[in-house]
Amino acid sequence: MVLDMEVSVRRKLSDNLKRIRERMVAACRRCRRRPDEVRLIAVTKTVEVDVIRSAIEAGLLDLGESRVQELVRRAGMIREHLSRRRVIDRDDVPPNPRWHMIGHLQRNKVRTLLPWVDMVHSLDSLRLAEEISEEAARTRNVVPGLIEVNVSGEKSKFGIAVGAVPHLVEHLRGLAGIRIIGLMTMAPICEDPEETRPYFARLREIFEDMRSERIVGPEFRELSMGMSGDFEVAIEEGATMVRIGTALFEGVA
Repeated sequence: MVLDMEVSVRRKLSDNLKRIRERMVAACRRCRRRPDEVRLIAVTKTVEVDVIRSAIEAGLLDLGESRVQELVRRAGMIREHLSRRRVIDRDDVPPNPRWHMIGHLQRNKVRTLLPWVDMVHSLDSLRLAEEISEEAARTRNVVPGLIEVNVSGEKSKFGIAVGAVPHLVEHLRGLAGIRIIGLMTMAPICEDPEETRPYFARLREIFEDMRSERIVGPEFRELSMGMSGDFEVAIEEGATMVRIGTALFEGVA
């Protein structure tokens, strides 16, 4: 019975992933981009660890979590699981996934998070960046980070104001333990995905202005924007990473 359930989960997950990949490829074709320019971040916050294991087996190696405690717990369990499998199976074991912190990050949780995270998508203050840099430098690491921009101006959303982005980047240049590689935003929730287009287009404009004015270096190349309801529009507007949870795990858990 348990085995049947696992097979069912993997089959449904595989079907969902296939449809999402097809939609991503179609969106890339519409805007004359290569599909390999866009990375899928599987947002796992609504599913259990066994489903995450199935996702990894399906080839999803970029995983996103919005809470530090859950990211650390799940990353630890997955690492232990894969380590055991390498001892037993040796061959045909997927690599450890890359974990992305996509939610709001408090400074007092930075030390707990950093040993487990591969990228932080939600830098929204100089003090947070300084905390990350200091902790990363202490362990001789450099953390890739994205500045979260509140393009919509909604009070309910985190992120810095549009006009503050270049100013913050200037202050982050001298931080040894953090590398700013792009921008992130969350568009308003809309019934019609087309309504999100102006927000994604605005983030891309900010991104391109910063690159053309050489405020940033060549490593500044990532745009994390678009979720289950609007990722195709985000891709058409230049997203290099889309964060998808609901559409990926629908019917799975």
